[in-house]
Amino acid sequence: MSTEAPTPEATPIKLALLFPGQGSQTVGMGRALYDAFPAARAVFDEADAALGFPLSDIIFNGPEETLKLTEHTQPAILTVSIAALRVLEPELAARGLSIAFAAGHSLGEYSAHVAAGTFSFADAVRTVRLRGQFMQSAVPAGQGAMAAILGLPAEQINDICARVSDELTPPPPEDPADPESQTAAVRHALADPSVSPAQAASRVSAIVSPANLNSPGQTVISGDLLAVERAAALCTEAGAKRTVMLPVSAPFHCELMQPAEDELANHLESIPFHDPHFPIAANVDARLLHRGPEARDTLIRQVTGTVRWVECIQLLQQSGATHYVEVGPGKVLTGLNRQIDRALITLNIEDPTSLEKTLAALTPAG
Repeated sequence: MSTEAPTPEATPIKLALLFPGQGSQTVGMGRALYDAFPAARAVFDEADAALGFPLSDIIFNGPEETLKLTEHTQPAILTVSIAALRVLEPELAARGLSIAFAAGHSLGEYSAHVAAGTFSFADAVRTVRLRGQFMQSAVPAGQGAMAAILGLPAEQINDICARVSDELTPPPPEDPADPESQTAAVRHALADPSVSPAQAASRVSAIVSPANLNSPGQTVISGDLLAVERAAALCTEAGAKRTVMLPVSAPFHCELMQPAEDELANHLESIPFHDPHFPIAANVDARLLHRGPEARDTLIRQVTGTVRWVECIQLLQQSGATHYVEVGPGKVLTGLNRQIDRALITLNIEDPTSLEKTLAALTPAG
């Protein structure tokens, strides 16, 4: 009779896919997948057909300034991510692996829902182009800004943002019905016929708030230009290691995006949603979604809501995810995972070389 202890079985892989958002784009991304895999090529062709113009040419050849336009950036990153996904899916099936969860950072949440079958890729690529247009037009150029705050707790940043908003927002008029009692800023904003009432209101309230809670040491704030600059300066005074004004075209994920959220809501109501095949960690609530209608609701609220990325990753950890694969251009989310918890096993797929390395890491030895 053997007295040897039984060999412990390897922990089963529970896979979570992560999809990147804006900021991961580069001219030429996805080209190696396009050249090597018919499944990837079909995704680029489908995007061009759905949009009615050659997005793939902008992705592969630029110029960079054209790719950086948010109405191009958003469908471009989605397309590259889904091209990588379509190459990955049969490889996972061949190894007996399945997707347990998915999450996407801001725009990437649309890629996650395409992966889960919540809606079609064609609907998604058309939607995110419109999303980009809605977001770009919500705030006049030069009036909004975003800044990355490094090395300061998110709670402290939130307090600073709230204080700046209070300090810079003009007091309300004594009698809103009496134009003479309104401030000059209010009168000027309301007199501009080129903007909506919501946009006019944003001009006289100093909005700044956390937009992306990316890692314990990295928070992005968003809002009116002067308010963001003031909040960033106060964060530096409070001990932030670094503050960086970001080269963005609009102040995403804050109240200034309300006009975009309203327009996107109307559009999303016209698209069929299905229950996802696996749970999606929602940015705005940091909870797992299982139903199509709640997916629509969270994607709408995400436009003005904070991306609670740290909590999303922690939620996936608590739900049993053992391996994470960033699917799409760049390794931004891989880097954030290292900041959130260095013990997380995070891989990535953006070209044939990274695909080979990731599949090798996911394939049991022997």
